[in-house]
Amino acid sequence: MSPPVLAEQPLLGCTVAVTADRRREDLAALLRRRGARVIEAPTLKLVPLEDDAELRAATRACIEYPPDYVVATTGRGWRGWISAAEGWGDARGLQSALGKATVVSRGPKATGAVRASGMREEYAAASELCSEVLDWLRTQDVRGKRIAVQQYGAVDPTVDCDLSSELRDAGADVVTVPVYRWDPPEDRSAVERLLEAIEKREVHAVAFTSAPGVAALLDAAEARDPGSGAERLLEALRTDVIAACVGPVCAKPLEDRGVPSVRPERSRLGALAAELCVAVPQRVRREIPAEDGRTLTIQGSAVLVRGEPVLLPPVVAAVLAELAQRPGWVVSRAELLRRVWRSRGTGLGGGAASVRDQHIVESTIARLRTALGEDADLVRTVTKRGYRLAVPPSGS
Repeated sequence: MSPPVLAEQPLLGCTVAVTADRRREDLAALLRRRGARVIEAPTLKLVPLEDDAELRAATRACIEYPPDYVVATTGRGWRGWISAAEGWGDARGLQSALGKATVVSRGPKATGAVRASGMREEYAAASELCSEVLDWLRTQDVRGKRIAVQQYGAVDPTVDCDLSSELRDAGADVVTVPVYRWDPPEDRSAVERLLEAIEKREVHAVAFTSAPGVAALLDAAEARDPGSGAERLLEALRTDVIAACVGPVCAKPLEDRGVPSVRPERSRLGALAAELCVAVPQRVRREIPAEDGRTLTIQGSAVLVRGEPVLLPPVVAAVLAELAQRPGWVVSRAELLRRVWRSRGTGLGGGAASVRDQHIVESTIARLRTALGEDADLVRTVTKRGYRLAVPPSGS
């Protein structure tokens, strides 16, 4: 049975990266309350266009020549459009024009925003894909019809269709309504640090809330190391680092590249946090029966023996993790140098262990024992061979 503290804080000792810009603080707070260390590294910046001339022109065009159909693609975008119209004194005219149209929504968030504005949708795409909206509109014979499409930033053709372009090709008169755009992140160095942490496996999970955000992280990885940067990021996400996506559209650019993802049934931040609270411990938590009836619980940088958690520094936690790979078996100093220090690009562990290298291992083991307190005896020294955990060897 897991210690009670892990029931209250299931992400204790785990590091989760948040790549979102909008509502970043909300998701980070949810994860921190569950014990996680959170790295905030928005890969894009969402810029509202309430004062944009193009948005105002599209709004006036809808009022002067009301559309036959209007497509709400995002909840935030729809609310932003209505709010901008209120600021210009055009809310009544826009509501009147859109009230005459057949409203189509792309998923539950857009549907909720439509209903909150006093309208009802005729059709809602369950998949949250514009391609599903397009399929339905094609059944309505849209040739010659006027259709207003609330846009939601850049369109990745590998993820979804360009709805406005496809409708024009079908003969519709399309009014594009740009409510916001994606810009590069304000802190590019934070993204650089995140990529390095992912490659070193210092992050247990990365939370994504939009397909453009996924694409931006892949682009940043490739720009950082042309030719291999994106592939190294993908390999980490395929193997050791969990990719958590808020919904199927968000997950598609990763899944198309062979990266599995975890995602909630409902595309909500709270549900995403809850999914992480299950997926991450399942991946990283180890419970090892030790001597004298003790149980050694290891989860990321957290270690528990008598129910009280101790958070270890990264290198110390990495050494404990290596000893726990095969509990009870001896791990030599040379192996620890290679697996822990060399993998982190420190320059240590590249050849025969020097006196200095051996001292670094010994001092780290001493720090681990100090952190374990009265359970320091769980880490044993095997003379002239290395170190092991005080448990019966696994597989023996």
